[in-house]
Amino acid sequence: MSTTSIMITGVGGQGTLLAVRVLGNMALRKGYDVKVSEVHGMSQRGGSVVTYLRYGDRVYSPIIEKGEADVILAFEQLEALRCLPFVKPGGRIIVNDQKIDPMPVITGAAAYPEGIIDRLKERAEVTVVPAIRIAEEVGNARTANVVLLGTYAKNSGISKEEWTEVLKETVPAKFIDVNIQAFEKGYQL
Repeated sequence: MSTTSIMITGVGGQGTLLAVRVLGNMALRKGYDVKVSEVHGMSQRGGSVVTYLRYGDRVYSPIIEKGEADVILAFEQLEALRCLPFVKPGGRIIVNDQKIDPMPVITGAAAYPEGIIDRLKERAEVTVVPAIRIAEEVGNARTANVVLLGTYAKNSGISKEEWTEVLKETVPAKFIDVNIQAFEKGYQL
């Protein structure tokens, strides 16, 4: 198997690290060599968070170069745009429809960019997910990350049951039920 490269991006507090743990645990379960690397700014304060995950028969580095990502899993639109140069031509972007104003927008020094989804579609296959709305429907807005994982999982070639098992092994016990509901909703999109 060739190496699969996935970038997970968002802002601090959106659950990107849990998402990469679930993806990594699934790849390990399937017997792949897995490499993960975090690259983030002020994640505690809502800054950019980017995580690289690569898996395959043999992976030598976790780093994803520009034009190499098979998938970008973006928890916020502007973060998806920032990572756009990394997706392969014809690659896949799964993006939450959420917009979170970065500090330059909050202070009035810049405007939030318009037309982000259209720009993403120029380079990749794009799936826009109303992850926050769906997560709120299942009772916990913090499960938006798992809604996005469900959307990714649908076309992963791995059964929904296996994904559910990995979620149960990875998510804290008191949050399993709501996360499985969020996963199911994302999977159904």
